[in-house]
Amino acid sequence: MRLINVKVFLDLDAGKNRPDAKPLVEFTGLELTNTAYAILSHCWGDPKDEVQYTEMDSLAKIDVAGEMRKRSGYHKIRESCLQAFRDHLSWLWVDTCCIDKRSSAELSEAINSMYVWYANSDRCYALLHDVTTNTLPAERDSIDLNKFNGWPKWFSRGWTLQELIAPQDVHFFNRNWKCIASKRDSARALSVITRISVDVLEKGFSRSSTSVAQILSWAADRTTTREEDRAYSLLGLFGVHMPMLYGEGKNAFLRLQLEVIRMVNDQSIFAWRWTTPIGSASGFLATDPSHFRDCSSVVRMDPTDMLHTLEGYVSRRRLRKLASAKERLQTFAVTNDGILIWLPLKRERRSNHSKFFSAMLACYDGGGKRKPITITIREVGGIHFRHFGWPPEVEDQTTSIEFKSILLPYRDNIDQVNIRGPSWMQSRRRLQIWLGDITLEDSIIV
Repeated sequence: MRLINVKVFLDLDAGKNRPDAKPLVEFTGLELTNTAYAILSHCWGDPKDEVQYTEMDSLAKIDVAGEMRKRSGYHKIRESCLQAFRDHLSWLWVDTCCIDKRSSAELSEAINSMYVWYANSDRCYALLHDVTTNTLPAERDSIDLNKFNGWPKWFSRGWTLQELIAPQDVHFFNRNWKCIASKRDSARALSVITRISVDVLEKGFSRSSTSVAQILSWAADRTTTREEDRAYSLLGLFGVHMPMLYGEGKNAFLRLQLEVIRMVNDQSIFAWRWTTPIGSASGFLATDPSHFRDCSSVVRMDPTDMLHTLEGYVSRRRLRKLASAKERLQTFAVTNDGILIWLPLKRERRSNHSKFFSAMLACYDGGGKRKPITITIREVGGIHFRHFGWPPEVEDQTTSIEFKSILLPYRDNIDQVNIRGPSWMQSRRRLQIWLGDITLEDSIIV
């Protein structure tokens, strides 16, 4: 981790140039553990206005009174250094200039370490560059901030989600670099803006007590410049690591979910769009975080709780026969053909051509009754599809429920859109295209 030496930077800014001055210093291992530092959280401007690593590294050789000082990015670093100096912190981290983005290996390491770096900081400075008032906004501004859902831009960006949650001490600054709030003292106002619970903001984030669906709901309305960063910006929140493959598009979010499944037993990952009244999908994993928008109150159930809940739907005699029921609830596996999982299924007969099942997930809506969230599965020719809108929940407790193993496909036709020219003929395989999957950007040439 590279850090800015606050005193050296401020000396160079004041014109006290020393050829041997090193504004950037690298820390590793125990040395980094014992170093107190501040960290900046901000929205990037035009890359030309930001100070890059090579420029900061050679700052002692550059006339800072020239072009660089006029940049908004330089002003952010300078104000952050002044604030760190006032907070008696000698080191500062800023993403624009502390990562050598010419190195893909270093960039990948930084992205996988970002959450920990923010969590270990002594203070985080969150710059709300479009706020001019001396307090956090209390209500949406649909005129000046319409592009960002009515709130300051900082709250709409993908990367700033972990930058809000990870550090214990976050201070918010307006455009004039006046401190207007802190995370701890403004938890309720921040919860209104972000849908993150007050408990998480006040007491800290715990992966064990927060469902996967709930975490993803916090990212539902956030955006990133690169599509892949919608997934990469969430790595730290789940404690998973994976290589950066820019150019993979939506596949990044699929890879993220598969990594989460390998590490966490949380069936709420299948609860996306659980309140959607109509529609279908060929994959049981979401293709975008926005699909979890209705999951902010979804709570996961551990296997023991789920087993007790099943006693209300399945006779104890039947449960006793399933001696390994609890064990089966504890795991589900990713295979090359889908996700193999044991679920309580209730057979529904609504079509002569399709079989419908309601599947109970080990999670529930914290804002309602403590009843398992139910999704509907449609089986056609031995292939399972996600069906939305019916039934919304299990009502009839006398209906027989079976505890069965089922294979859920997880690729939602990722390879079946954006078909160009005769290339589809070369694969010599039968493609199945759903009209709902075709967007205006897709063209099919026959």
